[in-house]
Amino acid sequence: MRRHASVAVLALAFLTSAAGVRPGTAPERIQTHDNEQAAGTLTGGILRLQLDTRVGTWYPHGDDGPSVEMVAFGEIGRPLQIPSPLIRVPAGTEVIVSIRNSLPDSTLTVHGLVSRPVPAGVTPVPVTIAPGARRELRFRLDVPGAYYYWGTTMGRQLPFRAREDGQLSGAIIVDASRRAARQDRVIVFGELADTAAGANTPVQQRLLLVMNGRSWPHTSRLTQRVGDTVHWRLINASPEVHPMHLHGFYFRVDSRGDGMGDTAYAPAARDMVVTERVGSGATASITWVPERPGNWLFHCHFTAHFAARGPLGIARPRPTDGAHAQHGGNHALEGMNGLVMGVQVEPRAGDSDREDASDAGRRRLRLLARPAGGTVDAPFYAFTVQERGAEPPIDTSVRSGPPIVLVRNQPVSITVVNRTPEPTAVHWHGIELDSYFDGVAGFSGRGRRLSPVIAPGDSFEARFTPPRSGTFIYHTHVDEPRQQPAGLSGALLVVDADRPYDPSTDIPVLISTPRSPETARRAVLLNGRLPAAPVELRTGVPHRFRLINITISRPNIRVEVRRDTSLVEWRALAKDGADLPDERRLLGRARALISIGETYDFELMPRAPGDLRLEVRSAAGVLIATMPLVVK
Repeated sequence: MRRHASVAVLALAFLTSAAGVRPGTAPERIQTHDNEQAAGTLTGGILRLQLDTRVGTWYPHGDDGPSVEMVAFGEIGRPLQIPSPLIRVPAGTEVIVSIRNSLPDSTLTVHGLVSRPVPAGVTPVPVTIAPGARRELRFRLDVPGAYYYWGTTMGRQLPFRAREDGQLSGAIIVDASRRAARQDRVIVFGELADTAAGANTPVQQRLLLVMNGRSWPHTSRLTQRVGDTVHWRLINASPEVHPMHLHGFYFRVDSRGDGMGDTAYAPAARDMVVTERVGSGATASITWVPERPGNWLFHCHFTAHFAARGPLGIARPRPTDGAHAQHGGNHALEGMNGLVMGVQVEPRAGDSDREDASDAGRRRLRLLARPAGGTVDAPFYAFTVQERGAEPPIDTSVRSGPPIVLVRNQPVSITVVNRTPEPTAVHWHGIELDSYFDGVAGFSGRGRRLSPVIAPGDSFEARFTPPRSGTFIYHTHVDEPRQQPAGLSGALLVVDADRPYDPSTDIPVLISTPRSPETARRAVLLNGRLPAAPVELRTGVPHRFRLINITISRPNIRVEVRRDTSLVEWRALAKDGADLPDERRLLGRARALISIGETYDFELMPRAPGDLRLEVRSAAGVLIATMPLVVK
């Protein structure tokens, strides 16, 4: 394999004349797998494993789909695998790994095949294996957790490894004991890209994201039953951040790690969330219990990581006639790609289908999606809410929908009326509801009764009863890279009947993407405005700030509140609409990292009159939005 001076162009020439393949011979087929079968031989407390590194042909879109040649690990005498062979052992196991580098002109560097725990003050040294050479490694795995190992043939660190060696990654799972090993799903995220994403490369021509070696709709479909306890271990061996969102249910975060260590949380410290930010090189172990039957999605909320792309992640040309969504196609199967997994939840034996059908005490709203200007290529669509009387006028100065305020345990019907020239659908992000109303056209529902796309001039009624108060989101779930910046998102707030919404103290802050790509590179919208409208606060009065990140490409936004140059204090209240336990409602500096699809609630009580600022900063710390806060 040749070294490359530029990371801007994917070296496909390498892939067609790849190292380790004799001229005139076809590379072997790489096996994709779900991390269900552990590699090696475990006897007498010792795991013996022999690995080889070769080039093979990878089929991320299914066995009959397009293919690409990649470097991969495999057990000697067995097929190459993506993800790499699973190392799974009980705690206290000694591991002996022999690694052969069968690439004739590439040096292999392997990280992560080291003891856990890592001794204090020790930085593990990667192993370098020359072309044609073999190395033997010995280490112990004594601490339970989710870890991983990875390799590179280009001498790069993990955040910059996305090209021909980007699938050299495998899980290491250490169970508390052989008896304690449980049935869980190990999911490794991988990526093949021409460049790493950044401010200067907002559009990647090749971006293929995979879960256990496959890209949606070819990822594994999981089947569960209502009441099952589901355990997943997430391993992000890709260079990018993935805010992972589960439709319809909360999940508990049991542990988080970085590949070297894994921190298991005490019960009171386990977050209950619908979206979990999994950074590059990070791991997370999660648990959830499906409570309602139907089809549900688990996907990355970074729009480029699940939006439609061509074969092998090649960007599709954007149409110029406004027909950006599938008029007759299936949005879920044709309009999504990448880091998406489907879960089919079956009812318990003897259960009847129970849908939110009663009209007793049901409140009725209409959510109107209407054109409000712009151009064919960069439209502006406005969400407005109608409850009684005439349709409200469109506010052309705001590029997001108004807050929808619902009451906990009060049934609601929201009829989405599509007056735009393209199909759409609305997802009620974070709301626990029946699958049919979840808003993923062509997928939500059960059996043959699947949620339809809302065609131009058509409507769809969503019916649900919010079971908890909190901060949620409503947003389009069709052609999100186009329709979200066009304005189709808004805050969804659920309050208790005895604590009604008070706009003077209840302050949603919806962070979204401007429709202009040039503006989006340097700024975000706050509540649909740029610049943001000022907010008036009262001295000595607690105010609830409801922070929402629904941008399409900023998974590392930092929100701060300052007086002059100093951070003020606020109290954490909730994450993703779930109240934090009392012991975690701590007063601290007003700073929060908010990923795409996450919501956070904080209580801020100004101590004295004057001017404050809510600042939104990028991952690099660049100021991208300011909301003036005037304290009276």
